[in-house]
Amino acid sequence: MEKLKGKVYLVGAGPGDPGLFTLKGKTVLEKADVVVYDYLANEDLLQYCPGAEKIYVGKKGGDHTLPQAKINQLIIDKALEGKVVVRLKGGDPYVFGRGGEEAEDLVKQGIDFEVVPGITSAVAACAYAGIPVTHRNFASSVSFITGHEDPQKAESAIDWNALVKSKSTLVFFMGVKNLSIIVQNLLSAGMDPHMPVALVHWGTTCKQKTLVSKLDKVVEDAKQANFRPPSLIVIGKVVQLKPVLDWFEKKPLLGKTVVVTRAREQASDLKAKLQELGACVLECPTIKVRPLDDYSRAYSVLEKLDLYDWLVFTSVNGVKFFWKLLRDSHLDARALGGLRVAAIGPATQNALEKLGIYPDFVPSKYVAEDVVEGLLDLGIKGKGVLIPRAKVAREVLPEELAKAGARVEVLPVYETVLAEDNKDKLVLALEQGNVDFITFTSSSTVKNFFALIDKNSFALQLQKVSLVSIGPITSATLKKFGFQPDLEASTYTIDGLVEVIKKAIGK
Repeated sequence: MEKLKGKVYLVGAGPGDPGLFTLKGKTVLEKADVVVYDYLANEDLLQYCPGAEKIYVGKKGGDHTLPQAKINQLIIDKALEGKVVVRLKGGDPYVFGRGGEEAEDLVKQGIDFEVVPGITSAVAACAYAGIPVTHRNFASSVSFITGHEDPQKAESAIDWNALVKSKSTLVFFMGVKNLSIIVQNLLSAGMDPHMPVALVHWGTTCKQKTLVSKLDKVVEDAKQANFRPPSLIVIGKVVQLKPVLDWFEKKPLLGKTVVVTRAREQASDLKAKLQELGACVLECPTIKVRPLDDYSRAYSVLEKLDLYDWLVFTSVNGVKFFWKLLRDSHLDARALGGLRVAAIGPATQNALEKLGIYPDFVPSKYVAEDVVEGLLDLGIKGKGVLIPRAKVAREVLPEELAKAGARVEVLPVYETVLAEDNKDKLVLALEQGNVDFITFTSSSTVKNFFALIDKNSFALQLQKVSLVSIGPITSATLKKFGFQPDLEASTYTIDGLVEVIKKAIGK
């Protein structure tokens, strides 16, 4: 019986910004058994294939993890095992991506394959740098050229005279190491020494930077600026438009690295807001949220909800896990018909409203004193209050409500534990001095951060980093560990946290 062959997808990962990845690429990744990925493929894309075997075969500056022939064979071997294989390549597979060579070998082996094009960096990186590759006042054509020719070759395969005569915008891939050779060949072919040139480093990513020069000066300028791969070389009159059309490199946090210590389940909103401002976000969740081992008490409480007058939610997780308990008990919003509901903070309020529950009370400030004062005005004294929350949390709110005369019951519906995801990446970034801000969104994130990172071993590195607190309670916890927060949000929300970072950069 003939062995079942798998299928291979040659997928373009795009230029670096994961938001430029295609919908078809995402669909293919979601069904992959094996993903073979490159140095230029953004690792954020691997979130779409959590169960797949992931094999890194990156090629960086001539350092090949695997030579091309062995990469081809690896793909073939995995497909012959009957697996769905995704070959994830930076940019587009067929634009200087050697995808054609890989496809030819698949055809020889009789292996079914598809190509999923990606946005090439030649277009995207230029657009993010404020350079349109064509413009009717400057260039009616564009040429994509390898800058990686072997300088020892007896004769170049590139027709330099034709390139100069074409008056096209010229985009060279992988050419920084050969920049002086490229420049010399263009000058020898008669190109204007004052022709505008741009080097775009890590285009479309948070690490993007652009050097603008002239053809006869760019080699020296690139050397002084220490420009390195991966960088595109763009040559043509369209480069003059950069000061006019620049948009991406004006983002206030571009090039700044911000560490997010929030639990991964809640980090997406903060991460997205920081990335929108251009930041490089290093996720290092110090908290992992998980269900309790035993919900017997919780289920018994749900059977007597009529004994309570108020339901107070202090977090999005409290809402999420409480609602799951309701569903598991075959209950819905009608079970809350006799209860008034309070939400501490806009995110918690939003989570409730998505479920069709509009809170009766949302405090203007998100600290226990303001919550208690507001609830007292609403007649909380003598009333039964149920607080679904984490197994271990600050006791200030239930204690203050009890002092105010309420009958308070705390109901654990989830627990938080120490997470060590990406700890090694954080340690390396701190050691290399590549961190600008570390954000703390709760006292728990502070405590767990210093459970992961020894404060004495990293005291010097942390002095060079701005520690950002979401509010006074979190700041107080930082101070207990011997660190004064450099920035504190004036409104104790994710938006407030982002805004205080943005203002600090502005200053």
